[in-house]
Amino acid sequence: MKLNIVPARTGITWVKLGIKTFLQQPLALSGLFFMFMALLSVATLVPFVGAALALALLPAATLGLMAATQEATKGKFPMPSILISAFRAGQQRKRAMMVLGALYAAGFLALMAVSALFDGGQFAKLYLVGGKITEELVLQSSFQMAMWVALALYLPLSLLFWHAPALVHWHGVTPVKSLFFSFMACYKNFGALSVFGLAWTGVFMLAAIAVSLLATLLGNPALAAVVMFPVALVIVAMFFTSIYFTFRDSFVASEPDDSAPKPDNFVNPGDAS
Repeated sequence: MKLNIVPARTGITWVKLGIKTFLQQPLALSGLFFMFMALLSVATLVPFVGAALALALLPAATLGLMAATQEATKGKFPMPSILISAFRAGQQRKRAMMVLGALYAAGFLALMAVSALFDGGQFAKLYLVGGKITEELVLQSSFQMAMWVALALYLPLSLLFWHAPALVHWHGVTPVKSLFFSFMACYKNFGALSVFGLAWTGVFMLAAIAVSLLATLLGNPALAAVVMFPVALVIVAMFFTSIYFTFRDSFVASEPDDSAPKPDNFVNPGDAS
């Protein structure tokens, strides 16, 4: 396995591929995304440990969506069972994915604990347990500080786990090494990932503007809120579809097939700095 460094403009390509692949299998990929959301939602209902369980399942569930995207790129219809691919790849990789999930849950809960130092845990409680959001609460400076601290800490956490599930599943990398390789790949391709994130933000904003204009033309501004919810869900499903391509183009096998595209620049993750 080697790290492939891509130009920043590749971020746009990833977005285009995500949208194109989703439109090739819209029913399958949207259905799997809703199953993904339902799985995590049901996990949160488990007494006492629901939030932690949902967090621990997130890497494996995300891998399932990536595997579904891989199937779609081959012209195949991804079946619902693909969502649990992480737990069907043998005992060793299943255990590794469970360890990865535990590490993610621990990391996320740790950053929430840090944010609690700034507002007494109000933001963390609202995010993990739920509750009523009030204007008074949101306007509190301590609550806002806790929110920004959590967001700042989540960036490095997300970089650590961005490619980790796929590295564990497809390359058999150990959980700890997968975190290192994932972080280095994101660091080396940070330009492409930044463009990727900005492009998806632009897609969402354009969709919101289009829905608002349509509602205005129809003379029913309230329609915008009703229509935007399903539109937003579809966009998020497309986003998750595109994640597979960020991994596919960032790592290649050490001895790729002759038919595989030959990237211009390889860097061994162990030598990256």
